[in-house]
Amino acid sequence: MKQLFDELSYQISKATTEKYSTSFSLGIMALRPSIRPSIYAVYGFVRLADEIVDSFHGYDKKELLSRFSAQTWQAIDEKISLNPILQSFQETVNRYKIDHALIHQFMHSMEMDLQQLAYDSDLYKEYILGSAEVVGLMCLQIFVNGNKEQYEHLKPFAMKLGSAFQKVNFLRDLKDDYHVLGRTYFPDINMNVFDDHVKQKIENEIALEFKSALAGIKQLPPSSRFGVYLAYRYYLSLLNKIKRTPAKKIINSRIRIPNGQKLSLAFGSYVQYKMALL
Repeated sequence: MKQLFDELSYQISKATTEKYSTSFSLGIMALRPSIRPSIYAVYGFVRLADEIVDSFHGYDKKELLSRFSAQTWQAIDEKISLNPILQSFQETVNRYKIDHALIHQFMHSMEMDLQQLAYDSDLYKEYILGSAEVVGLMCLQIFVNGNKEQYEHLKPFAMKLGSAFQKVNFLRDLKDDYHVLGRTYFPDINMNVFDDHVKQKIENEIALEFKSALAGIKQLPPSSRFGVYLAYRYYLSLLNKIKRTPAKKIINSRIRIPNGQKLSLAFGSYVQYKMALL
């Protein structure tokens, strides 16, 4: 029965999310059960593409990404794929009529990661748009369940949140991006003179985006509001830990929030969520 394969596909997308991200897994678990599988499907797709460009060293990444892109569009067009990750993703895309332009923009940013680019302000914004903001917009289309008016209203807030998440990731992963992958996303920054002053400017920029995004989170449908708020609180906590960490340490180590602290944060967030009646 095809239903078994569909169920398996979503289970694999869920397992992929849980394997790679404790924080997003907690956030998704806080969503209404009816929309969780589709969000897992989006994350599984994004994760697979990201792994190609970030982890598959020693292989032809350009060819792998090109093949993955072609298989993605074939799956969406034919409404079927033997790749379980793509099967759950295409079903989600077709069910919620996710804008294909968002997927094109995401794949473009993945292609950017295959090049040794010197990021100026324009390329920086272009990369964040494709790698993070459009992912937030894919999720938003699921959250509003096809309500175009609601989607357009919440779109700027979702983009701010995606951008803030990505910039926190940039700071968290600075060591591996710079020393292992040879990437520097922040524009006009000489990593040899990356100091606390430079770090603070980036942190202030992220804090403003988080503040703007919170106004949008409060307006999300009840089915997704707490889950997104929990992810917001986790990343805000990560940003605060980064703020307390000297620039020299950021370059040479990956900042993390222990799993036990994440669970404590989840409980505290729920209490605050209920008290504030978000």
